[in-house]
Amino acid sequence: MNHPSPWQLGWRTLWRDLRAGELRLLIVAVTLAVAALTAVGFFADRLQGGLTRDARQLLGGDAVVSSDNPTPASFIAKARELGLEGVTTLGFPTMARASDEQGGGTRLVALKAVSPGYPLRGSLKVATQADGEGAATRDVPARGEAWIDAPLLEALALKLGDTVLLGDAKLKLARVIVLEPDRGAGFMSFAPRMMINQADLAATQLVQPASRVTYRFALAGTDAKVSEFVKWSLQEVKKPEIRGVRVESLEGGRPEMRQTLDRAEKFLNLVALLSALLSAVAVALAARGFAAAHLDDCAMLRVLGQSQRTIAWSYTFEFAVVGLAASLLGVAIGFGVHFVFILLLSGLVDTALPAASLWPAAFGVGMGLTLLMAFGLPPVLQLAQVPPLRVIRRDVGNLKPASLAVLGIGVAGFAALLIGASSDLKLGAMAVGGFAGAVVLFACLSWLAVKMLRPLVNEATAPRWLVMATRQISARPAYAVVQVSALAVGLLALVLLVLLRTDLISSWRRATPADAPNRFVINVMPEQGNAFQQKLRDAGVTRFDWFPMIRGRLVAVNGKTVTPDDYVEDRAKRLVDREFNLSTSAAQPEHNQIVAGKWQQEERGAVSVEEGIATTLGLKLGDELRFDIGGIQTSSKITSLRKVDWGSMRANFFVIYPVTTLQDVPVTYLSAFRAPDRKGFDSELVRAFPNITNVDMTTAINQVQGVLDKVIRAVEFLFGFTLAAGIVVLFAAVQATREERAREFAIMRAVGASSRLLRQVQRAELAGVGLLAGFLASIVASAIGWAMAKYVFDFDWTASAWVPLFGAVAGAFLALAAGWWGLREVLNRPVVETLRRAAE
Repeated sequence: MNHPSPWQLGWRTLWRDLRAGELRLLIVAVTLAVAALTAVGFFADRLQGGLTRDARQLLGGDAVVSSDNPTPASFIAKARELGLEGVTTLGFPTMARASDEQGGGTRLVALKAVSPGYPLRGSLKVATQADGEGAATRDVPARGEAWIDAPLLEALALKLGDTVLLGDAKLKLARVIVLEPDRGAGFMSFAPRMMINQADLAATQLVQPASRVTYRFALAGTDAKVSEFVKWSLQEVKKPEIRGVRVESLEGGRPEMRQTLDRAEKFLNLVALLSALLSAVAVALAARGFAAAHLDDCAMLRVLGQSQRTIAWSYTFEFAVVGLAASLLGVAIGFGVHFVFILLLSGLVDTALPAASLWPAAFGVGMGLTLLMAFGLPPVLQLAQVPPLRVIRRDVGNLKPASLAVLGIGVAGFAALLIGASSDLKLGAMAVGGFAGAVVLFACLSWLAVKMLRPLVNEATAPRWLVMATRQISARPAYAVVQVSALAVGLLALVLLVLLRTDLISSWRRATPADAPNRFVINVMPEQGNAFQQKLRDAGVTRFDWFPMIRGRLVAVNGKTVTPDDYVEDRAKRLVDREFNLSTSAAQPEHNQIVAGKWQQEERGAVSVEEGIATTLGLKLGDELRFDIGGIQTSSKITSLRKVDWGSMRANFFVIYPVTTLQDVPVTYLSAFRAPDRKGFDSELVRAFPNITNVDMTTAINQVQGVLDKVIRAVEFLFGFTLAAGIVVLFAAVQATREERAREFAIMRAVGASSRLLRQVQRAELAGVGLLAGFLASIVASAIGWAMAKYVFDFDWTASAWVPLFGAVAGAFLALAAGWWGLREVLNRPVVETLRRAAE
């Protein structure tokens, strides 16, 4: 007798199982996991490529050497040696003014002097009218011309074609700047911009030996040459003779958006991770049900002479084909879904995104196959060990728990892939570790609950349906533990995402509320303070930040003089090498949180430091800082550390003295407020106080809030994947005991139980399992959510005490829904058929 090969047998069983629908749950679970992971993967891959490309435009080149003095000759020589293009720009704050005949208005501007070839990456957009849309140009201002931001025209009461005075030079206003690719995000970058030709700079007489000018030497070329230059430059700037030189990377751009986008990327990765974890549970449950349904088939194959090796290889082949097909389907769905992300998040990059690489597709296929082989194959491989005797004795050859070695290797491989996919070790470890711990906890607690259930129900007085439901659950504790644990895992993911999504979005909204300040005013003189505040109140501005602003240089820590050479990190060197913006406030700023120490009002000799700069400079509570403020040195001890949200659009400072004023130090004032929606308000303010600098943040805030709305839509869209995966887990958990229930119901119907009573028993059992699973899931979700909020997403956790109650009710409802759908056929079978099946 010729026996079919493993591959022939595998094809036959695959075709039969597909027609019978026995692979449906496995295919759906794998497809969902791969689709969720690859949708995020394709989008992240293309977005990263687009952001990298746009970051080059934000730099104005592929790399930039920024310095406080003219770029060292060695850097220029190295660039030429490597064949890189280079262009230098100069930037510094200065005063622009109109002539006396045109009103004599003055305004602090951020001046940039450029030369032909600027910018190397991206392009300028300029307009010939104040409200024009603008057109891209490769030109720079001609000699004798100035290009300016539109708000500057209104502030100086000028129009295009008029003359502006800049130092000792007179320049013609020729164009309005609509878009400047390398504008940056520093505070002075929000001041009105003026751009001139470098050839006109000498005539202004503005650059003097003590001037604070930033020189930017931008380069462009092949990636290999640029990388070589950057590597050389980073070593060069460490030399003692090189001072005030920085090499800027592609990480520059918009820091006020980076936290929002980083959180969004982490949340999207978390959603994809949870979808994959849920799918793993669904695959494990579905595979065990699949194996249980094929025990008799494999016993017959053994009777007919098939070897264990042939049966094992045939099922391995079947699962490999199913896994590959489901994975490819998931990749196709994920590729299509990522276009929805691009649509929802349009505008994060300026132009079309580059094409996706093949890596997300390869990773998705690998993840799908690993998922099926790690969680689906172990119980199925036991089919090869079914003895032929099972054909006549149904009590032998039942499935045993999967080998811990086989399961451990699979789980470890799957966990490693998930942690890799998360792009964040902390996030991946918390998600995978939290779920692994939750499964063990759910199993232990559900076992305990099942053991305590029967004694709690008084069989003499309780309704008959409740007594029968209790007996059924107690009679098969292992099945009850599997069901509760599986349902709890599914509900854990859903509750966790609902809680995190709600608090994450709330924290985003709080960071940039609708009434966030959109004006920053600096250089208000002390004698102007009362009049300035009254001017705001007269205009209807009742809420505004008002802080003294003091310029000071850190000169010593704990009595030891500090210099940039004392630090290795580039940011620390820059901080020590420049002046700080200091402030005073007797009351703790309401938008700052004390994370260490204590804020004591009017405490002399004390200072509060922002925690980030404390980490950068290696400062701690109790350290004594000495600042040089306009030639006056003051020493103070660090008594508190503050957490500052730099994206809050509020007035924030690195260092604050917890006192009302500092004696004998030069001071100006800063105010942040939301300007009234009235045309001409800014001009009135500047005319009343000509010396102030009024920075309009409206565009920046609108951009941040616009991005936020898009990110929220994308997060909510991907949430649907996890919801679908959770439903699949619920359905698989109910299906896991389907045949056992069928036999029990068949026997009860045979002895006279009515369909109505059996429905009541089924509903009570499902509701009880769902209540317990939902309650346990909510408790664990709150704990994991707190850890992720604190250590991954960095926002405050505000989960309600009502969450466990809502989770229990939701669990009962979902279990009833899944049970009705998965078990409706069991109760509707004819009595004769149920008796025949029960006797098999």
